[in-house]
Amino acid sequence: MKDVREQWYEPEKKIAVTIADVVGPASALARGHLAGPTSAYYLAKALAAVALLGAETSEADETVILQMKCTGPLGGVNVECTSAGTLRGYTEKKLLDDFDGLGTPDDKAVLGKRQIQVVRSVPGRILSQAVANSLDGYLAGSLQRRALVYLEAAVSEAAEIITARGVLVEALPDSAEMVSAYVPGRLSGSSRSILARMGLPRAELRQRTPLAFACRCSPERARAMLAALSEAEKKSLPPSLDVTCHMCGRIYSVKTN
Repeated sequence: MKDVREQWYEPEKKIAVTIADVVGPASALARGHLAGPTSAYYLAKALAAVALLGAETSEADETVILQMKCTGPLGGVNVECTSAGTLRGYTEKKLLDDFDGLGTPDDKAVLGKRQIQVVRSVPGRILSQAVANSLDGYLAGSLQRRALVYLEAAVSEAAEIITARGVLVEALPDSAEMVSAYVPGRLSGSSRSILARMGLPRAELRQRTPLAFACRCSPERARAMLAALSEAEKKSLPPSLDVTCHMCGRIYSVKTN
């Protein structure tokens, strides 16, 4: 599987499993932000996480935003997934010289203490928002669900995304199973191989959603942003200005007068 989210269900044990692969979107965003390998690693994992949460969207124009603030040098991550399966996002810091090129990053050193916020919204209206210390804590505390999230990423020294996957396993309310008994181990291979390692070989595929990078930025939005400035602010600007989208890293050259 590649660049897809799959939702599986084992009816006898009443276990639901969502699997997401986001190598393509993560690669596009890492390149767009000129991210180093450490930043790319955490961006890939965050995109996999928000892609899993995006399976819960119910309205056509709904968006799920996952924000993580941390005390470590990364600063934080902000990613989002739409109901259509499009992804975008960024890390606060793009290059971390003390960690880049040293292999798999150490969460404690790079992230420090962390807090996440999950916001579901449609244009002009917030549907829900919650704060937690982890995704598992969000699912258990805010949503009262017996669910666990597993994330995996691998990035080369050149910041190329090799692996970016996530698995969310949930025991439904009427299930007698312990969700902690279903551990996927490594997240490589086909969905069937992951489910087999979890002891769920008879799981049924219920939904398959393509995932892709997409951003709502455009030259028109960049011009509209500058047009909203006061006349005094416009006069202080050079004849043209490069406007960078913080969500995807695209740069638009816009005339200011």
